[in-house]
Amino acid sequence: MTAASAATGDRLWRRWVAANALGEMFGLGLTLALIGVISLRLDELPGAGAVMLAFAAAVAAGAIEATIVGFSQWWAMHPWFPAIMRREWWLATLLGALIAYVLGYLPSTLMSLSASATETPVAEPPQVVVLLLAAGLGAVGGAVLSFAQWWVLRRSVVRAWRWLPANMLAWAAGMPVIFWGIDVAFKMGQPWQAVLVMAAALLAAGAVVGAIHGVMLVRLAKEQTVR
Repeated sequence: MTAASAATGDRLWRRWVAANALGEMFGLGLTLALIGVISLRLDELPGAGAVMLAFAAAVAAGAIEATIVGFSQWWAMHPWFPAIMRREWWLATLLGALIAYVLGYLPSTLMSLSASATETPVAEPPQVVVLLLAAGLGAVGGAVLSFAQWWVLRRSVVRAWRWLPANMLAWAAGMPVIFWGIDVAFKMGQPWQAVLVMAAALLAAGAVVGAIHGVMLVRLAKEQTVR
Protein backbone atom coordinates (compact mmCIF):
# COMPACT_ATOMS: atom_id res chain seq x y z
CA MET A 1 0.00 0.00 0.00
CA THR A 2 1.42 3.39 -0.97
CA ALA A 3 1.35 6.41 1.31
CA ALA A 4 -1.07 8.14 -1.07
CA SER A 5 -3.53 5.25 -1.08
CA ALA A 6 -3.31 4.94 2.70
CA ALA A 7 -4.08 8.65 3.08
CA THR A 8 -7.02 8.31 0.69
CA GLY A 9 -8.35 5.36 2.65
CA ASP A 10 -8.02 7.26 5.94
CA ARG A 11 -9.94 10.19 4.47
CA LEU A 12 -12.77 7.94 3.32
CA TRP A 13 -12.90 6.24 6.73
CA ARG A 14 -13.05 9.55 8.60
CA ARG A 15 -15.79 10.91 6.34
CA TRP A 16 -17.72 7.68 6.69
CA VAL A 17 -17.51 7.62 10.51
CA ALA A 18 -18.60 11.26 10.73
CA ALA A 19 -21.49 10.71 8.30
CA ASN A 20 -22.76 7.69 10.21
CA ALA A 21 -22.37 9.33 13.63
CA LEU A 22 -24.25 12.50 12.66
CA GLY A 23 -26.72 10.59 10.48
CA GLU A 24 -27.72 8.30 13.34
CA MET A 25 -27.85 11.10 15.88
CA PHE A 26 -30.25 13.18 13.80
CA GLY A 27 -31.97 10.40 11.83
CA LEU A 28 -32.56 7.90 14.59
CA GLY A 29 -33.05 10.70 17.12
CA LEU A 30 -35.91 12.20 15.11
CA THR A 31 -37.33 8.73 14.48
CA LEU A 32 -37.37 7.79 18.16
CA ALA A 33 -38.84 11.17 19.09
CA LEU A 34 -41.67 10.72 16.59
CA ILE A 35 -42.30 7.15 17.76
CA GLY A 36 -42.42 8.39 21.36
CA VAL A 37 -44.95 11.12 20.57
CA ILE A 38 -47.16 8.74 18.60
CA SER A 39 -46.96 6.07 21.32
CA LEU A 40 -48.07 8.56 23.98
CA ARG A 41 -51.10 9.46 21.90
CA LEU A 42 -51.96 5.83 21.15
CA ASP A 43 -51.61 4.79 24.79
CA GLU A 44 -54.92 6.53 25.35
CA LEU A 45 -56.63 4.11 22.95
CA PRO A 46 -57.69 0.70 24.23
CA GLY A 47 -57.15 -2.76 22.77
CA ALA A 48 -55.07 -4.37 20.09
CA GLY A 49 -55.88 -1.68 17.54
CA ALA A 50 -53.66 0.82 19.32
CA VAL A 51 -50.81 -1.71 19.45
CA MET A 52 -51.03 -2.34 15.71
CA LEU A 53 -51.21 1.37 14.95
CA ALA A 54 -48.09 1.95 17.06
CA PHE A 55 -46.33 -0.84 15.17
CA ALA A 56 -47.25 0.65 11.79
CA ALA A 57 -46.21 4.13 12.91
CA ALA A 58 -42.85 2.87 14.20
CA VAL A 59 -42.09 1.12 10.92
CA ALA A 60 -43.12 4.14 8.86
CA ALA A 61 -41.01 6.45 11.04
CA GLY A 62 -37.98 4.36 10.10
CA ALA A 63 -38.04 6.15 6.75
CA ILE A 64 -36.70 9.25 8.52
CA GLU A 65 -33.59 7.47 9.75
CA ALA A 66 -33.10 5.69 6.43
CA THR A 67 -33.30 8.93 4.47
CA ILE A 68 -30.93 10.94 6.63
CA VAL A 69 -28.43 8.10 7.06
CA GLY A 70 -28.67 7.02 3.42
CA PHE A 71 -27.97 10.49 2.06
CA SER A 72 -25.20 11.05 4.63
CA GLN A 73 -23.51 7.78 3.68
CA TRP A 74 -23.75 8.56 -0.02
CA TRP A 75 -22.16 11.97 0.53
CA ALA A 76 -19.26 10.31 2.37
CA MET A 77 -18.64 7.54 -0.15
CA HIS A 78 -19.49 9.19 -3.48
CA PRO A 79 -15.97 10.47 -4.36
CA TRP A 80 -14.69 6.89 -4.08
CA PHE A 81 -17.75 5.20 -5.62
CA PRO A 82 -18.79 7.54 -8.46
CA ALA A 83 -20.82 4.83 -10.21
CA ILE A 84 -23.28 4.59 -7.28
CA MET A 85 -26.12 7.06 -7.66
CA ARG A 86 -27.61 8.87 -4.67
CA ARG A 87 -31.16 7.69 -5.39
CA GLU A 88 -30.24 4.00 -5.61
CA TRP A 89 -28.22 4.10 -2.38
CA TRP A 90 -31.08 5.86 -0.62
CA LEU A 91 -33.64 3.37 -1.89
CA ALA A 92 -31.42 0.46 -0.84
CA THR A 93 -30.99 1.97 2.62
CA LEU A 94 -34.72 2.68 2.88
CA LEU A 95 -35.72 -0.85 1.90
CA GLY A 96 -33.31 -2.43 4.37
CA ALA A 97 -34.34 -0.09 7.17
CA LEU A 98 -38.07 -0.68 6.75
CA ILE A 99 -37.63 -4.47 6.78
CA ALA A 100 -35.33 -4.19 9.81
CA TYR A 101 -37.91 -2.06 11.63
CA VAL A 102 -40.62 -4.63 10.92
CA LEU A 103 -38.46 -7.44 12.31
CA GLY A 104 -37.20 -5.33 15.20
CA TYR A 105 -40.59 -4.16 16.46
CA LEU A 106 -42.43 -7.42 15.79
CA PRO A 107 -41.42 -9.24 19.02
CA SER A 108 -42.39 -6.35 21.31
CA THR A 109 -45.61 -5.86 19.35
CA LEU A 110 -46.57 -9.51 19.77
CA MET A 111 -45.78 -9.28 23.49
CA SER A 112 -47.91 -6.15 23.79
CA LEU A 113 -50.77 -7.85 21.96
CA SER A 114 -50.54 -10.80 24.33
CA ALA A 115 -50.44 -8.51 27.36
CA SER A 116 -53.41 -6.55 26.01
CA ALA A 117 -55.44 -9.72 25.57
CA THR A 118 -54.66 -11.03 29.07
CA GLU A 119 -54.42 -7.60 30.74
CA THR A 120 -51.05 -8.66 32.17
CA PRO A 121 -48.19 -6.15 32.23
CA VAL A 122 -45.05 -7.08 30.29
CA ALA A 123 -42.11 -7.82 32.61
CA GLU A 124 -38.85 -6.17 31.59
CA PRO A 125 -35.78 -8.47 31.66
CA PRO A 126 -32.55 -7.51 33.49
CA GLN A 127 -30.34 -4.91 31.81
CA VAL A 128 -27.60 -7.42 31.01
CA VAL A 129 -30.11 -9.60 29.18
CA VAL A 130 -31.47 -6.56 27.34
CA LEU A 131 -27.99 -5.61 26.12
CA LEU A 132 -27.20 -9.16 25.00
CA LEU A 133 -30.50 -9.30 23.14
CA ALA A 134 -29.69 -5.90 21.63
CA ALA A 135 -26.40 -7.28 20.30
CA GLY A 136 -28.22 -10.21 18.72
CA LEU A 137 -30.85 -7.89 17.30
CA GLY A 138 -28.09 -5.69 15.92
CA ALA A 139 -26.42 -8.63 14.17
CA VAL A 140 -29.68 -9.68 12.50
CA GLY A 141 -30.63 -6.08 11.76
CA GLY A 142 -27.20 -5.42 10.26
CA ALA A 143 -27.66 -8.24 7.79
CA VAL A 144 -31.10 -6.94 6.80
CA LEU A 145 -29.99 -3.32 6.60
CA SER A 146 -27.01 -4.10 4.38
CA PHE A 147 -28.60 -6.62 2.02
CA ALA A 148 -30.01 -4.11 -0.45
CA GLN A 149 -26.85 -1.99 -0.16
CA TRP A 150 -24.81 -5.08 -1.04
CA TRP A 151 -26.96 -5.49 -4.15
CA VAL A 152 -25.93 -1.98 -5.20
CA LEU A 153 -22.25 -2.46 -4.33
CA ARG A 154 -21.91 -5.79 -6.11
CA ARG A 155 -22.19 -4.15 -9.52
CA SER A 156 -18.86 -2.37 -9.13
CA VAL A 157 -17.03 -4.04 -6.23
CA VAL A 158 -15.24 -7.37 -6.07
CA ARG A 159 -16.49 -9.69 -3.29
CA ALA A 160 -19.07 -7.16 -2.16
CA TRP A 161 -20.72 -9.88 -0.04
CA ARG A 162 -18.27 -8.94 2.71
CA TRP A 163 -20.41 -5.86 3.30
CA LEU A 164 -23.00 -8.08 5.03
CA PRO A 165 -20.85 -9.57 7.83
CA ALA A 166 -19.19 -6.18 8.32
CA ASN A 167 -22.60 -4.65 9.00
CA MET A 168 -23.60 -7.53 11.26
CA LEU A 169 -20.51 -7.00 13.39
CA ALA A 170 -20.94 -3.22 13.36
CA TRP A 171 -24.55 -3.27 14.51
CA ALA A 172 -23.92 -6.03 17.07
CA ALA A 173 -21.54 -3.53 18.70
CA GLY A 174 -23.63 -0.42 18.11
CA MET A 175 -27.11 -1.58 19.09
CA PRO A 176 -26.30 -2.16 22.80
CA VAL A 177 -25.04 1.43 22.97
CA ILE A 178 -28.45 2.64 21.78
CA PHE A 179 -30.33 0.45 24.25
CA TRP A 180 -28.03 1.56 27.07
CA GLY A 181 -28.67 5.19 26.14
CA ILE A 182 -32.43 4.67 26.19
CA ASP A 183 -32.23 3.08 29.65
CA VAL A 184 -30.13 5.93 31.05
CA ALA A 185 -32.30 8.58 29.39
CA PHE A 186 -35.44 7.24 31.08
CA LYS A 187 -33.72 7.66 34.46
CA MET A 188 -32.94 11.34 33.93
CA GLY A 189 -34.83 13.82 36.04
CA GLN A 190 -35.28 16.50 33.38
CA PRO A 191 -36.35 16.18 29.73
CA TRP A 192 -33.34 18.15 28.49
CA GLN A 193 -31.04 15.73 30.30
CA ALA A 194 -32.72 12.78 28.60
CA VAL A 195 -32.35 14.48 25.22
CA LEU A 196 -28.63 15.11 25.78
CA VAL A 197 -28.05 11.52 26.91
CA MET A 198 -29.85 10.12 23.87
CA ALA A 199 -28.05 12.46 21.49
CA ALA A 200 -24.68 11.40 22.92
CA ALA A 201 -25.61 7.71 22.83
CA LEU A 202 -26.82 7.89 19.22
CA LEU A 203 -23.74 9.85 18.16
CA ALA A 204 -21.52 7.25 19.85
CA ALA A 205 -23.46 4.33 18.38
CA GLY A 206 -23.27 5.80 14.88
CA ALA A 207 -19.54 6.35 15.28
CA VAL A 208 -19.00 2.78 16.49
CA VAL A 209 -21.03 1.34 13.63
CA GLY A 210 -19.35 3.56 11.04
CA ALA A 211 -15.88 2.83 12.38
CA ILE A 212 -16.39 -0.93 12.07
CA HIS A 213 -18.01 -1.27 8.67
CA GLY A 214 -16.03 1.73 7.45
CA VAL A 215 -12.92 -0.47 7.53
CA MET A 216 -14.60 -2.81 5.07
CA LEU A 217 -15.78 0.08 2.90
CA VAL A 218 -12.19 1.27 2.53
CA ARG A 219 -11.17 -2.23 1.39
CA LEU A 220 -14.03 -2.39 -1.07
CA ALA A 221 -13.09 1.02 -2.47
CA LYS A 222 -9.63 -0.31 -3.30
CA GLU A 223 -11.05 -3.39 -5.04
CA GLN A 224 -13.53 -1.80 -7.41
CA THR A 225 -13.85 -3.20 -10.89
CA VAL A 226 -15.72 -2.19 -14.00
CA ARG A 227 -18.32 -4.73 -15.12
